[in-house]
Amino acid sequence: MLNTNADRLVEFLLQCNPGQPRTRGNWEVDHEGIPFILPSIGGITLNIQAGDPAFGWQGDHIEPGVSCTADTSKPFEHPNVGLQIYSCAGNTATVMTGDAKGSEGRVLGHHGGSEHVIVDFPRDVKEQLLYTDTIIIRGRGQGLKLTDYPEIALFNLDPGLLQKMEIREAGEGILEVPVTTIVPAVCMGSGIGSAHVAKGDYDIMTSDPETVAEYGLDRIRLGDFVALMDHDNRYGRAYRRGAVSIGIVVHSDCREAGHGPGVTTLLTSASPLLRPVLDPEANIADRLGIGTMLKGSVKQAKQKKRK
Repeated sequence: MLNTNADRLVEFLLQCNPGQPRTRGNWEVDHEGIPFILPSIGGITLNIQAGDPAFGWQGDHIEPGVSCTADTSKPFEHPNVGLQIYSCAGNTATVMTGDAKGSEGRVLGHHGGSEHVIVDFPRDVKEQLLYTDTIIIRGRGQGLKLTDYPEIALFNLDPGLLQKMEIREAGEGILEVPVTTIVPAVCMGSGIGSAHVAKGDYDIMTSDPETVAEYGLDRIRLGDFVALMDHDNRYGRAYRRGAVSIGIVVHSDCREAGHGPGVTTLLTSASPLLRPVLDPEANIADRLGIGTMLKGSVKQAKQKKRK
């Protein structure tokens, strides 16, 4: 088990509501110049969850699960900014009102631009939700440190999820981190240059088919842990040779130029102290038994019951 300062972290109760699906109400244009009108950000997305493919949907920037906001009319102001920064991947979210009261989900991460915190709930819970329902997130994780690895910075990561990621100590100050995909620096697009990574995400560009095929980017799933090579996220999103950042995929592929699956940063180092190791099960759904994994376990239980 990795040594951390988890016992010194501050834990907030963060209040939010599901945010209605958004649209610009007009044509958008993809990277080939083709106009489209498709589902996009926001909403209680019933049929997509952690563990599902990030590609192949008739949509753009689709946020799996429930897109949460503290103030849909003022996304870049208090209290929504606090919700964004203090919600961390792996945090527990509990429905406090309505027919789904008492149901629990897990935070996947945050999506910049829409300023949504994305929470995975089982479909039967989502079916019962209203946009007026209140959700409480137990915000804990900002300030998390690996006490034996001071040169590795952590953001947006619940300490419980950290311990479930199956990270291994390799000696000489190196951690081996299971990821599904290794992403070259050249593929990182929208979101580069942001001053910090404690909220929002940035996108893996998928407009070049040959590069997508070469690196297997089209096999990325929502909730995957991925390695962003030569990207230093300690003080913003920047290119640095030898740096490595590990993030979680929070939204689907996109059609607009400079965009693609969105990644919320979890760990980062300016030098190659984070060594990515390919593992097809390096996904929050697999690690926590949520999303598609939960759906599979429910299906198996029903089949056993019939027998």
